[in-house]
Parts: sequence; structure tokens; C-alpha cells
Amino acid sequence: MSVGFIGAGQLAYALARGFTAAGVIATHKITASSPDTGLPTVTGLRKLGVNFTTSNKETVKNSDVLFLAVKPHIIPFVLDEIGPDIENRHLVVSCAAGVTIHSIEKKLSLCHLAPKVMRCMTNTPVVVREGATVYATGTHAKLEDSMLLEQLMASVGFCVEVEEDLIDAVTGLSGSGPAYAFTALDALADGGVKMGLPRRLALRLGAQALLGAAKMVLDSEQHPGQLKDNVCSPGGATIHALHVMESGGFRSLLINAVEASCIRTRELQSLADQEKTSTAAIKKTTLDKVLQESTSTGVKGRTSLLSNSKGTKNKN
Repeated sequence: MSVGFIGAGQLAYALARGFTAAGVIATHKITASSPDTGLPTVTGLRKLGVNFTTSNKETVKNSDVLFLAVKPHIIPFVLDEIGPDIENRHLVVSCAAGVTIHSIEKKLSLCHLAPKVMRCMTNTPVVVREGATVYATGTHAKLEDSMLLEQLMASVGFCVEVEEDLIDAVTGLSGSGPAYAFTALDALADGGVKMGLPRRLALRLGAQALLGAAKMVLDSEQHPGQLKDNVCSPGGATIHALHVMESGGFRSLLINAVEASCIRTRELQSLADQEKTSTAAIKKTTLDKVLQESTSTGVKGRTSLLSNSKGTKNKN
């Protein structure tokens, strides 16, 4: 089995590093592509021993399992490019927030009668094999395809199959969740520094507290509310601290954050369906240049993108 990543950003790097650390696939069996060779993650992938190319078509050719690890609004353009190269052996796995299985199958079916498509939402802790992944299965994917993807993703953390209509909510919770945790950890460390702790020690203590708390929730059968109560002595320091957090709307902020991420995910799906990209979203890329050139010549960007097969590389 060989694995390919269209896109060589943080997610591709995290998954490649996680897969190789878990021993489920050798680095020489992994290929990643991006038009931007200057990305720090490209350097990281090369150091791992992953095959890197600027050609998406080459990645498709060298892969059995193909991860689409690009921004949602880029997916339609990538599918237009690689569609003719998809074969029966390929399992196409989209990691793009908000992009539905149906929309991908519809695109690929223009060139392939029964494309095997799956959709997954994971997060960057796969790099340390502590990721949280859910996946949904497309119309033509078979049981063995589901088993293969689950085997891969379970090697880098928790993995479970869900109905596709739950994935947007998962994006808001665990997909974006590490960013919430990193922000909380940064604030906890600042609090420690404010009260006199050295920065390095404050960061380590905060990280260990979050790690230990998460492990207690996963390993015990107790509700997190009960575990919280166990820490709070009557009239003690912790209950006073929790009162301050509640006064600041701590719970509401987290709930609102999950909701905001979920809503934005659905907005990104709308952009992908319309095959539109904003100038702010795509910066200094070949695709951006193609769209600009097509505007000046009066030719549709999509036609220019597909017809310029020799000189210009597609945006990942």
C-alpha cells in the first residue's frame, strides 16, 4: 500500500509523521505534492524521507490511498485536475472541512463511473499519535476500504465511523479543539508567570495538568463535572478560581467557539460548491495567477486552469 497527500501543509506533515512513527507505512511509500516548495512542512516531509513533488498527478500515480489535504475552496480545482487519473485502485479521502462526499463523487464521476470516496475529520495531535478522527463512507467505498482507513487513522489516535451529517460538528469540537487547548494552556502559563513562576516551568505544569485531566476523563467512568467537584474543597482555592471563570462566561465561550467553527465549516462548503475563491484566501499561488490571467483575457479561470497542462502547476 502507498499513501499520497495532495497538499503538503501541517495536516499532511502530521499524518505522515504519525503513520511512520506508528510503523504502519514506510516513508518511501508516502508521496506529497504542493506548488509551494518553500513551506516549512515541505522541509519536514523531506527530512522524514517522504517523496515530494510539485505535481498532483504524480502523487495520484504513486498512491493507492489519496488524502486531499488542501483548503476546502481548492478542492474543486484539484478534482478537475486529477479526475482523469483516478483508477479503481484509488481510495480518495477528503480531509477538507465542509466538503461533502457527494460533491466529490459528483466531480470525479465525470471521469470515473464509481469513485471510492471517504471523508474524514482529524486533528494535528496525530503527529504524537493522540489524534481524534471520525470518518464517513461514500457510495462506492466498500467495507474493506473503511477497514483500511480506520486501520491507518487508529494508528495515530482515536478513530470512529460516524454519519456524515455529524462531521461539521466534529470539526467545531475536536478538529479545532487543539487550538482551544493551546490557547488555554498559553493563558494558564501566563497566570503562573504573573504569580512568579518561571515561564518554562509554568508551561510544563499547565501542559501536564491538561494532559492528566484528559487522561482521567478517558480512563475513568466519571463525568467531568464529578471529577471537577472532586478537586474543589469547601471554601478552598479551586472553587474560588472556578467562580471567577464562571463569572467570565468560560463555559459559554467554549460552547460559542465550537458553534462558530461549525458554522464557518458550512460556509466553506458553500464556497466549494460555488467553486469560488476569495483573493484573501489564496495568496501568491499559481492558481491565483491563473485566475488573474483569465480575468484579463476574458477566459474563464476553470478553462484556463485545465488547459494549461505544461507550464503552470495547479494550486494545492
